[in-house]
Amino acid sequence: MIHSQFEKLADLLINHSCTLEKGEKVLIEAFDIPQEMVIATIRAARKVGGVPFVTWKNNLILKELIANTSNEHMGLMGDVEKFRMKEMDAYIGLRGSLNISEMSDIESDKMAIYQSELLQKVHFKERVANTKWVVLRWPTPSMAQQANMSTEAFEKFYFDVCCLDYKKMDEAMKPLEKLMNETDKVHIKGPGTDLRFSIKNIPAIRCAGERNIPDGECFTAPVKDSVEGHIQFNAETLYHGTVFNDIRLEFEKGKVVKATGSDEEKLNSILDTDEGGRFIGEFAIAFNPYITEPMRDILFDEKIAGSFHFTPGNAYDIADNGNRSDIHWDMVLIQRPDYGGGEIWFDDVLIRKDGEFIIPELKGLNQENLV
Repeated sequence: MIHSQFEKLADLLINHSCTLEKGEKVLIEAFDIPQEMVIATIRAARKVGGVPFVTWKNNLILKELIANTSNEHMGLMGDVEKFRMKEMDAYIGLRGSLNISEMSDIESDKMAIYQSELLQKVHFKERVANTKWVVLRWPTPSMAQQANMSTEAFEKFYFDVCCLDYKKMDEAMKPLEKLMNETDKVHIKGPGTDLRFSIKNIPAIRCAGERNIPDGECFTAPVKDSVEGHIQFNAETLYHGTVFNDIRLEFEKGKVVKATGSDEEKLNSILDTDEGGRFIGEFAIAFNPYITEPMRDILFDEKIAGSFHFTPGNAYDIADNGNRSDIHWDMVLIQRPDYGGGEIWFDDVLIRKDGEFIIPELKGLNQENLV
């Protein structure tokens, strides 16, 4: 018997996130999640006349493949997966993790091969660009521990967060999307942060459950060489199994010229993956009302109410500033008073202070108006 929450979530993924239509092919890629959720998603796809395909993956096996890979080996894996992805109209990534640090001891050169030959080739260049896609994490005891919650309490939180009223959020987001599309200069202030850049003529994209679950952000990208100043992030960030704290980036003409924080050697090694790793590919303002604290899972942390994220690495084609990289590393700064506060200014007008939107047309995105 399939749990009703699984059916509700599967229905959201198929009908809202992917808007799957009769005859369209959808790839369901599952990592370490209950088979009942995969079955629920297959049934939801078939209910609308879709054609489901499934890939069942395991993180321990994937780690073993990456650990001793080569360009030829991972290149062929990437070619096979890209061939299949090109045949798909939609993609649903159901990603569980029993240990968030599972990949932390893989050699950096092997991880770089995986990024370039599989992630970049299959996902950034094909899946993101040419399919209707959505990605979500699956609630596990490991995630509950990250959130400092019991497993039962976290599962309730998870389904509340993931199944909120995204249509209401989408309507409330339209004025922000419009304002971002009309904005040139952005100025962000806060403890340890004084950052200026332009978003002129870069499209703003509202996200209300179409690409990520959970969701709640509006993103664009800075003009590539426009970023100046410095930023002090205050949320832990996990990248390929390693946790980083207190990251501070300094910019000149769009480029990260100095990066400090915990494990500075590894931090700078990641940013030096390629030329685009030290330029920014995304700027996003977040407002999911149920997500208030970081839990070292970026699909949740990047949606924290009262936060924004600033992303070294690859830009999305739909909000493109021309930056290309094998990395895409969302780093989060929370601006609510309990995290030190902060301000976001658009063209010399204060639009958000201490995590709260203050101009009338954007107040619908404040926490009390979205729950």
